Amino acid sequence: MYVEDEFLALSGVQHFAFCRRQWALIHIEREWRENALTAMGNVMHGRAHDEALRERRGDSLVVRGLYVRSAALGLAGKCDVVEFVKDSEGHPLFGEDGLWRARPVEYKRGKSKQSDADRMQLCAQALCLEEMLSCRIQEGFLFYGATKSREHVVFDDELREKVIRASEEMHALFARHYVPKAKRTKACRSCSLDTLCLAEASEKSVAAYIAEHMGDFDETPS
Repeated sequence: MYVEDEFLALSGVQHFAFCRRQWALIHIEREWRENALTAMGNVMHGRAHDEALRERRGDSLVVRGLYVRSAALGLAGKCDVVEFVKDSEGHPLFGEDGLWRARPVEYKRGKSKQSDADRMQLCAQALCLEEMLSCRIQEGFLFYGATKSREHVVFDDELREKVIRASEEMHALFARHYVPKAKRTKACRSCSLDTLCLAEASEKSVAAYIAEHMGDFDETPS
């Protein structure tokens, strides 16, 4: 079990599954450069995290921007949306009558991918909810803006194990303050950190590279 001071960002699961170096640059080196893709994604997340917070739709309750955490995984963050649906085989929900079944929904800018990165982030949310609600969550959804469609995600044992292994590796790297070296792939072209990462400069520390080339950048990462 992890204590609160050791918790890492839940959103980092997607970064880590996409590229361990990208995750380390964002969450260890604290670098972030927004590109057009991340800007569009932020707009979608802003809409999902509407301050309305709760919305009733018949026998379902939609909660936006719900803070979740897991001491077992050492992760914490916000779910874009959690749908609670009345179900006779569900779990109690504080402040509500009856039994409910929780389903996390994550909003993404693009379209469904072969990689499990998005599915792992959603599964991590489910594992946090399970720990908080003392229940088992079987499924969730990914909403993709490019196709305006939902992808049904089943939280099977294989996906759960991927999330558990990823969280363990994230904590191990974070404890060592270690940034993995770059491995150039097609995904690098759409990465918001591509200009900072630079596979050919991977022998240098990120901090040293930035210090040496500070004048090359026209904006400061936040």
